[in-house]
Amino acid sequence: MDRVILHCDLNSFYASVELLSHPEWKKLPVAVCGDPASRHGVILAKNDPAKGFGVRTAETVWQAKRKCPELILLPPHHRLYREYSRKVNAIYDEYTDLVEPFGIDESWLDVTHTLHLFGMDGGALADTLRRRVKQELGLTLSVGVSFNKVFAKLGSDLKKPDATTVISRENWRELVWPLPVGDLLYVGGAARTLLSQYGVRTVGELAACPRETLEGLMGKLGGQLHDYARGLDRESVRARHEPEQVKSVGNGTTFPKNLTTRDQVSAGIRLLADSVASRLRRAGLYAGGVHVTVRDPDFHDRSRQRQLQTPTHLIRDLSAAALDLVGELWRPPNPIRALTVTAIHLTPEDETYVQADLFDAGDGRERRERLEAAMDGIRRRYGGGSIAFGTARPEEDGGGSFQK
Repeated sequence: MDRVILHCDLNSFYASVELLSHPEWKKLPVAVCGDPASRHGVILAKNDPAKGFGVRTAETVWQAKRKCPELILLPPHHRLYREYSRKVNAIYDEYTDLVEPFGIDESWLDVTHTLHLFGMDGGALADTLRRRVKQELGLTLSVGVSFNKVFAKLGSDLKKPDATTVISRENWRELVWPLPVGDLLYVGGAARTLLSQYGVRTVGELAACPRETLEGLMGKLGGQLHDYARGLDRESVRARHEPEQVKSVGNGTTFPKNLTTRDQVSAGIRLLADSVASRLRRAGLYAGGVHVTVRDPDFHDRSRQRQLQTPTHLIRDLSAAALDLVGELWRPPNPIRALTVTAIHLTPEDETYVQADLFDAGDGRERRERLEAAMDGIRRRYGGGSIAFGTARPEEDGGGSFQK
């Protein structure tokens, strides 16, 4: 028996919620953006008239205004967006207990075992949801209906706004295989570029590739994408109350001023690593690797990652690895606008073996464990900003190095 899975995507969510308070602007170009004064001035969402001018999410405000001088800019109200997201998901809950949010404005619904209760097929239920969300909340949905999560997501992207698309066993090759490979879930910019170098530009061409070739090029992801392209996704829809497996823990920030010196970058990395390390400890997780992203003032991102010799949740270890990686990507005094540090390859504490360091004098690691556990306790009692890890230079604390 095939599953019946819906993917519901709220159209232009942030902008649509804002326009509920400004119905007179619905036919005018409107965008929600961060605060330019605090260097977060990028477009977060835009309505359809703004899209008509070529305004894109994540571009800077000045780029958007250059395309559309009459663009109306509104500040974000994230608490309001969360409230509407809860209201929409409450409607979904009336039809199934298998509702898996995918961000604040998207959700998968598995209605395989509840559909018969409503006397309709998946497409009709999708139309019902669209009608209810529009009537009760004033928002519009695009819904994809299919036999797996990946194709349901593709379906919700095919027609926007306010549309239902059914991708069935009978029509999926006709609808899916001609699509650009970048439309497939988890095919990002780097994967798309790599695949294009081998002549793979559509989902159908990806499906035609030998699985072993894709695994040789992309590792485990290559095999996963091959399954997706051939309609073999079997991933289940996770109920909202079920805990989600944490795959990475990261923190990034845009700095008030560009970083141009080693000391500035070292201090920034330490602050980010401190946050990541404390979150790992709180979750009972260890990192087996570190990933960093460096963004320059022109919004160009460069990334590196590496496996750690020993799993860790300590600030010094994460800082050292992150600083080494940044040293491969950056040379002072080139300006850095933003940094991100992410712990990857995570394992639970009870499944982690930490190898002793022969060059770590005495019980140095145990001391650091106790120190950072004490910091966690102070923060729980007095607040997150009550204590911070020292920002000594990397070479003064055994940290990472930069090539000169």
